[in-house]
Amino acid sequence: MSAPPPAAPAYEPTLGEPLESHRMTPAQRKAVVAGSIGNAVEWVDWAVYTTFSSIFAGQFFPSHDQTANLLSTLVVFAVGFVMRPIGGAVLGALGDKYGRKKSMTLTIALMAGASLVVAVCPSYGVIGVAAPVILVLARLVQGFSAGGEFGSSSAFLIESAAPRRRAFAGSWQQVSVGAGTLIASLMGFILTSTLDDDALHTWGWRVAFAVGGLLGLVGLWLRMSVEETEAFKRVAADGRKRPNALRTMLVEHPRAALRVVGITIAGTLIYYVWVSYMPSYAHVTTGIPLSRALLANTIALVVFLVLLPFGGLLSDRIGRKPTLTAFAVGFLVLSWPLFHLVSGGFWSLLAVELIGVVLIVGYSANCAVVMAEQFPPEVRTTGIGLPYALAVAIFGGTAPYVTTWLSTSGHRDLVWIYVAVAALIGVAVYLTMPETKGKDIS
Repeated sequence: MSAPPPAAPAYEPTLGEPLESHRMTPAQRKAVVAGSIGNAVEWVDWAVYTTFSSIFAGQFFPSHDQTANLLSTLVVFAVGFVMRPIGGAVLGALGDKYGRKKSMTLTIALMAGASLVVAVCPSYGVIGVAAPVILVLARLVQGFSAGGEFGSSSAFLIESAAPRRRAFAGSWQQVSVGAGTLIASLMGFILTSTLDDDALHTWGWRVAFAVGGLLGLVGLWLRMSVEETEAFKRVAADGRKRPNALRTMLVEHPRAALRVVGITIAGTLIYYVWVSYMPSYAHVTTGIPLSRALLANTIALVVFLVLLPFGGLLSDRIGRKPTLTAFAVGFLVLSWPLFHLVSGGFWSLLAVELIGVVLIVGYSANCAVVMAEQFPPEVRTTGIGLPYALAVAIFGGTAPYVTTWLSTSGHRDLVWIYVAVAALIGVAVYLTMPETKGKDIS
C-alpha cells in the first residue's frame, strides 16, 4: 500500500480576500438552497418508515404480539441499511465520474419510487408472504439510494460554498435531513391525532408514504435545475483519464476513509436513537401516547434545525475538532441521567429530546464538511459515501433494533451504556484527528 499523499496546505486568505472567502455569492446560495430542499424531500421518504413502523407492522407481519410486529419491521429497517454501502460505492463512483448532479437526480428518483410502492402495496392479509417481500425490496432500493445520497449531496454543498463558509453550507445537508425527519414526524402527529386507530392502521399510514413519494417529484425537478459544481467541472476539464474512484479511494486514501468511519460511529448511532427512534422507544417502554411522543419529537426537531446553521458558523470560526468533541463528551457524561429522565410524561420526554438535539448539533453541523475535507475532488463523493454508509449500516441501522430489544427484554438500564460507549469512541476519534478548518479542498 502506497504512502498517503502529503496533507494539503491550510487555506490562508490573502490581502483583499476575506470578503470573498466569507461571503456566499447569489449563485452559491441558490445551489445550497436547491441542494438542501431536494435532500429534505428525499429524507422525508426515508424517515416515514421509522415514524410509522409501530403502526403498519401488523399489515405486513401478522402476529398477536405488538412487540414482535415492531421488531419485524425494524429488521426490515436494518436490512435497508445493508444496501447503503453498495449505494455509497456505486452512486459515489457515478458522482465522481459523471457529476454530483446526475448522482443526486438518480438517488431521489429511486427513493420516491420505492416510497410509492410501499404506499400501494397490499397487506399480508390480501397477498400473503408477497407483502413483506415487496416491503423488503422497496426498503433495499431506498437503502441503495440513501447510501449514495449523503456523499453526493455533501460534496455538492461543500464544493458550492465560499472557502470560509464550508461548515455553514455543509450544515444545511443536515438541516435538510432534519427537515425531512420533521415533516415525517409532523405527518405522524397529524395522522395519529385526527384518525381513529382502525383508520390509521388500515390506510392512514399509506397517506404518509404517498405524500413522501409525490414530494420526491418536486425534489427531482429542483435537482435537474441546478448547475454542476466548479470543483467537478475543473476535474472533468483537465482532459486526463481518471482512474476508478473506488479503487483510488481505497489505495491512496485508506486512512481518510477509516477516519470517516470513526467520525460517523458516535454521530449516526446517537442520531438514530435520539432523532429518529426516541418517540417509538418512549411509546413502547413507558406507554406515553404515540401522538404525544411525536409532538415532543417535532418540537425538538424544530430547535435542532434552527441551531444547525449556527453550529456550522461556530465550526467555521473555532474548528471542527472542538465542536465535534463537545458533542461526544456531552453524551458520555449525560447518557445515564437523560435515559433515566424518560418517563410517561410529555415534559420530561421533551426535556430529554431538547438536551440531546442541542448536543447533536456539534456532530451534525460538522459531519458533511469534515468528511468532504478528507478527500480531493476526484474521489470526494466516493470517499464520503462508502465509509459513511458502512458505518451507518453497522451502527445506525441496528440502533433502533438493539434499543428496542434491550428495553423490551428487561435490560432497559443498559441502553444508556450502549449510547455512552459510542460517545467514548467519538471522543477518542475527534481528539486525535487533524483539524481541517481552512484546508484547501479545490
